[in-house]
Amino acid sequence: MSQIIVLGARKRVLTPFIVLLCACLSVGAATADTPSSARQDELRNLLHQDCGSCHGMRLTGGLGPALTPQALHGKPRELLIATVSDGRPNTPMPPWKPLLSQSDIAWLVNYMISGENRP
Repeated sequence: MSQIIVLGARKRVLTPFIVLLCACLSVGAATADTPSSARQDELRNLLHQDCGSCHGMRLTGGLGPALTPQALHGKPRELLIATVSDGRPNTPMPPWKPLLSQSDIAWLVNYMISGENRP
């Protein structure tokens, strides 16, 4: 019986520690994941060259839909991130998750939504 009490005490001690650890890690990830200035330049180029080959060189549409702020207005950011990350099944839209980090994808989505994505 004393072992069960000790295990219960350990769980009570470890649970707040694990919660605190997870909170610290998530705060660190949110602040440290902004791509460098050089990486942002690479991502802009990728957007206009690679994405532009389907979405139009001005991102106003082509084989794929437009990626302008007006076209993206009202679409949840999480949906846009999932679309870039996982692609669209049964369409030419590939998943970019194997090639780009989550922070790269989040930055690209924010960039497209912001309206700064003019060639």
